[in-house]
Amino acid sequence: MSKKPILKSISIVFIIGLGIFFSSCAHFRTTVIDPQLIRSNCNQHNAYSYRLDELPQPIHELTIPTLLSNEISETSLNIANAIEVLDLLKEFTELKRRYSTTGNLEDKISMLEIKQDIIGKINHSSLEVSAVSSELDCEDERIGQIANYLAGKEQNTESNLTIGAIIAGASGAIATGILIGKDKASDYIGLGTGIVEASLGLMMLFNKRKTELYYDRNALKEIWEGNKTSPSFPPSVWYYLNYHNPNDKDHPPIRTQIIEKWMSFGQISDDNPKEKQELVELYFGKGGEYTAEQLQNRADMYDQLKSHINLMKQDLQVLSIELSSFLSIEDVRGSKT
Repeated sequence: MSKKPILKSISIVFIIGLGIFFSSCAHFRTTVIDPQLIRSNCNQHNAYSYRLDELPQPIHELTIPTLLSNEISETSLNIANAIEVLDLLKEFTELKRRYSTTGNLEDKISMLEIKQDIIGKINHSSLEVSAVSSELDCEDERIGQIANYLAGKEQNTESNLTIGAIIAGASGAIATGILIGKDKASDYIGLGTGIVEASLGLMMLFNKRKTELYYDRNALKEIWEGNKTSPSFPPSVWYYLNYHNPNDKDHPPIRTQIIEKWMSFGQISDDNPKEKQELVELYFGKGGEYTAEQLQNRADMYDQLKSHINLMKQDLQVLSIELSSFLSIEDVRGSKT
């Protein structure tokens, strides 16, 4: 067999190798997504704006009337403090004590008015928590969809590469079988096939797509930094997330628990300081280039945050149940009314 066919075979293998090299480089390019699809419409209101002195004072620094602390649990008193009904409860407690002995009609009317104010504040706070939770849920779903879109692109590319590897392997096997015994032609074909298959395998291994995602409003950043106030959370929710009784070391602030879960579940890892810093800047900054895996991590972080905030509604429900008896007026004076 002459050298020309052999050189031709080598040239074909070389061209295929170059084609695979440049096409594989293309897989590292940023995938551009229509801005209309990634623009966030989850926040339907302006940022919260309040001063530090407008946040509730920590409940462990307050004096609670004995009558109130005997009938309402510590957790419910804290959530009452968070939604700013603790002063109303104190006032109601004093009126209740006085009315039990005097039966003054004005005290009874005042108690009814306070009761309505407390119920109104509980309902308002429940709606406020729902609004925050719905925004976080919206962000979770939006980012998850983008992650699924990128993952789908990667899967399609991997499927095509797999098909290409199968075709290359089959073609090489057929060609090798035909050229067996004809000098070294079959060896060159085998070599070329091996190069193609190895290149396709590497392309599958490094088949990672990225897309740009930027944002002005970042609730995750508020949790990570833990500033005194937050533009992403109303005062009641921010107090709830950050409250900690220094005498209770077994129960750190909920915000701290959330961060610890992010670390434990691998969204943010301490194993590689450089990688950790890059992820911190990506997740808690203004945004940047995300892989599908990083987008899914971000979605999971929103989901974990949302779950903790939803627990505040459970505390509100318990408070409402405990207050249903405490706020009862009809039986305050028993048979004397």
